[in-house]
Amino acid sequence: MAQDGLRSLTVALALAALLPAAALAQIALKSPSWNELTPQERQILAPLAPEWDKLDAQRRQKWRGIAKQYPSMHPEAQERVQSQMRTWSQLSPAERQAARERYRSLNQLPPEKKEQVREKWEQYQTLPPERRNELAKQPPPQTRGGARTPAPRPPGSNDR
Repeated sequence: MAQDGLRSLTVALALAALLPAAALAQIALKSPSWNELTPQERQILAPLAPEWDKLDAQRRQKWRGIAKQYPSMHPEAQERVQSQMRTWSQLSPAERQAARERYRSLNQLPPEKKEQVREKWEQYQTLPPERRNELAKQPPPQTRGGARTPAPRPPGSNDR
């Protein structure tokens, strides 16, 4: 379960880096079905095909915006987007909602806190897979109110 939460956070952070709010606001609100997408959009968005027609208009437009930017991305960025779509498509609706909530929480942090989260995330990414799995199995830290915190536990740090 903790690993799923970590995966949700990974996706949320990655998407946050790809989609500035201003870019999302410029996307038109047309919401085509899967069959109405262009062949290029269907190829790029293929990991989302099984659920496309269940997505709301805003989510469809977000993904179409990514597909529009996709051809101008470097190959590494394209692979990252494809990987993120595959991961996102495997999340349950509850996991996706949790990831969106974490994204909103992280987005509301002051700049210095955002930088701390980014640095901790980069540290976590450099850990060997065994250590990341070990951390993923640990229960998430709790806030005073008992709710989960929006960021993962700092790598190598068990004191809070």
